[in-house]
Amino acid sequence: MNNLQVVSNNTYDLVVIGGGINGAGAARDAALRGLKTLLIEKNDFSSGSTSWSTRLIHGGLRYLESFEFDLVRESLREREILLHIAPHLVKPLLLTIPIYGDHSRPYRKIQAGMVLYDILSFDKTLLSHRMLPKRKFQLLFPDLDFEELRGGAQYYDCQVAYAERLCLENILAAQEAGATVLNYVKVKQLHQQNNRIAALTCSDCFTGEEVTVKLNSRTVVVNTSGPWVDQILESITPDGSTPSSSESKKIGATKGSHIIVDPFVGAPMTALYVEAKTDGRPFFIVPWLGKYLIGTTDKRFHGNLDQIKADNSEIDYLLTETNRIIPIARLSRQDVKFTYSGVRPLPWEESKQPGKITRKHILYDHTKEGIVNLISLIGGKLTTYRQVGEEIVDAVYRKLGSQAPVCPTKQKPLPGAILPNDPRLKKALDDYSDVIPPTSIHHLFSIYGAKAVEVLALTDKSSDLAEAIAPELPDIKAQIVYAVNSELARTLVDIARRRTSLAMLSHYGLDLLPVMTEILAKHCGWSTQDCDRQIKDYHTYIQQNCIPDYALSEQS
Repeated sequence: MNNLQVVSNNTYDLVVIGGGINGAGAARDAALRGLKTLLIEKNDFSSGSTSWSTRLIHGGLRYLESFEFDLVRESLREREILLHIAPHLVKPLLLTIPIYGDHSRPYRKIQAGMVLYDILSFDKTLLSHRMLPKRKFQLLFPDLDFEELRGGAQYYDCQVAYAERLCLENILAAQEAGATVLNYVKVKQLHQQNNRIAALTCSDCFTGEEVTVKLNSRTVVVNTSGPWVDQILESITPDGSTPSSSESKKIGATKGSHIIVDPFVGAPMTALYVEAKTDGRPFFIVPWLGKYLIGTTDKRFHGNLDQIKADNSEIDYLLTETNRIIPIARLSRQDVKFTYSGVRPLPWEESKQPGKITRKHILYDHTKEGIVNLISLIGGKLTTYRQVGEEIVDAVYRKLGSQAPVCPTKQKPLPGAILPNDPRLKKALDDYSDVIPPTSIHHLFSIYGAKAVEVLALTDKSSDLAEAIAPELPDIKAQIVYAVNSELARTLVDIARRRTSLAMLSHYGLDLLPVMTEILAKHCGWSTQDCDRQIKDYHTYIQQNCIPDYALSEQS
């Protein structure tokens, strides 16, 4: 539970607003470098853009077309760093690009891009690319569309299957380093006095408790709220008057949607990076946790940021384009098992098409608008979050007029960092295989890394926690308790959507709610009223954000 009164009685060097991957990375970096840090998130950690991504750690191959070589190099460098500091979460992923004569990117252009990609990742540990002539490509991918086929290319990037947990590990590491981290606390107003943000009015989203956090003359505020950056800026109250709008719009949000399907006829063994025939936009078909993740779309968004869903046309677009590249797939709406959608917090560029807007991040210093202790992050990618955090903390130290200590996050592993041959896995298999299937033990290490031993230890105290949550899943009941007791989870959505992937892998998680609430009542003290309210809230969340509208119409 959050204790807002304690927070209101403390002072901080840095206040971070927004608990997505960039805010989490900045808070971890700041705390490790000695800044007294407070992070505030109005929902759950990683509940925004972080959980809406394609779950790739990549260099941005297509950014080469817009000559953003520095962004590609930065991304490739950060990809390599993440492979070393989070090897349990960030894994190499082979991608295949089919090349067609009637597409906008011919064979030689892609080959040149591959060569340049390898040059820009000169310090990589991953293998370099290879080009596939038409005949070889057909032998390897016999189920793909052959019309106008010229060949293909293969290269490695990385996948972070549990993107939400990458964020969570940064949050927990920040907390361990001394930061105060709060989820479900909303920043309602920023109070400006003279040329500074002097206080924040915050409210607890569950209890309604409201407090004012006073800032001292040194405190720096960093706005890493992603798509909500402009909303935070609009809450600024100058010298006690009513809130005023920011001088200019900072975020040009574009919507991206994904669908998840079971393995299908013709499903590729590698990830596919393909060009849509409809509009020439690249999209991915990616193996993911025994299923396939297909996305993403890209269009302007002007709606409610707190209620976003893949619409029917986006789902049909992704199904149609997948069927065009894999004709025997014949995917239909009935094959869609889950959808998710969100918006990218890109810089506002009104005249540009969504796909043409830069993916570079911007640290916007509000000194030019008369506020000297406020910085907003515009943009930011999952891949480059660590670099963004380093830049933010360096900027904070400059505002404090102090020499910034050396950034430790390039080398310091995340809490769960573990290699596949770590002896802790073997010991766990020796100690627990008589009560927990080895597949489940391996699964726990793939999610929690070194922290898996803490999850397993819960089963020593209560044997029912060693049981499977569902027969078809490797997850065990101890994960539910661990999410609440050790990972700051507050709701069923937190547990099923972000601490685990239960919601995305098993009928939206709806069938698992009785098991989850039974465990939470027995081991975490949730009352019957708590459970009933949480179940209702869970159904609302899933219907508003995950179940396609056409499916809801069929149900009604």
